[in-house]
Amino acid sequence: MAGGVGSRFWPMSRTAHPKQFIDVLGTGRTLLQQTWDRSLMICAAENIFVVTNESYRALVREQLPGISEENILSEPARKNTAPCIAYASWKIRSINPDAVMVVASSDHLITKEKTYEKAIKACMAKAAGTDCLITIGIRPSRPDTGYGYIQFIQSDAHELDKRIKKVKTFTEKPNHEMAQFFIDSGDFLWNSGIFVWSVKSVINAFEKHDPEMAAIFNEGEGKWNTPDEAAFLRDAYIRCRNISIDYAIMEKADNVYVRSSIIGWSDLGTWGSLYTHIKKDENQNAVVGKQVMMYDTKNCVVHVPKDKLVVIEGLDDYIVVESDNILLICKKQDEQQIRTFVNDVKVARGDKFV
Repeated sequence: MAGGVGSRFWPMSRTAHPKQFIDVLGTGRTLLQQTWDRSLMICAAENIFVVTNESYRALVREQLPGISEENILSEPARKNTAPCIAYASWKIRSINPDAVMVVASSDHLITKEKTYEKAIKACMAKAAGTDCLITIGIRPSRPDTGYGYIQFIQSDAHELDKRIKKVKTFTEKPNHEMAQFFIDSGDFLWNSGIFVWSVKSVINAFEKHDPEMAAIFNEGEGKWNTPDEAAFLRDAYIRCRNISIDYAIMEKADNVYVRSSIIGWSDLGTWGSLYTHIKKDENQNAVVGKQVMMYDTKNCVVHVPKDKLVVIEGLDDYIVVESDNILLICKKQDEQQIRTFVNDVKVARGDKFV
């Protein structure tokens, strides 16, 4: 999935060039390219599909020269993850009704790629033989209020992979007190948003839990992979509601499993999450930029152009970011407010800054 705008990563991530198309860590590969590389560990290039907004199609083609044109699926509108996944599921079913799908976001960081490969293949093995929906769960390291939490129960005795556990409940973005309770209890994981299931299972789940959306995409029968597909999609997306896969299906289904996996995961959704992955100086400042001078400053994340001279004095636990003539200075603890800032900027200053 590569159609999001990454508004919490503003001002580096902008509508015209969102974070999945950016090399945010200076590795030489964008987040989308890293996701492509990981996917090649699981399957052949001809079996990798990228679902993106129509406006990003050229960017995907530019950054992924190994992908075929027909494997770039263009959404005519942003309607969250449920329509995105439905589109891919019905399209893939028309090609191979027995397929097993891995759904991954294009803007996540995964540092332990061999462990990731092992986890995904274990989930694929279960999904191939069982009517189930599986998500990858991450052991929480802090009471983060920006993530969804999954409560699990112990594995069935017959489960071959004991890391795969039945899901009991989902909780989306709890308050700090509740998030701390979840961590203390020991039976909650972060929801990574990485899913594994068979095409049959996920389409059955749509038909059971979101029959309205299933009915819309069933109308595409005979139009997939034909010149009529684009016109059908434009009409379908007008009628689809804007809803996440978690709300549409995962929180309603009773055949959901989670596999606890230590894969070095971060959704890189916020500057605070990036802070944990950048090398720190002696004052615990994470700095990207060649000309930054700091005095009496600690615990900050600073991300500025390499040729920009920046002098900072007296800050503690702040975010300082400059990108394309936009400067953001914000307390790290208030980073969830960045979406509000973006909305306010759009109203007060226009689309060109967002």
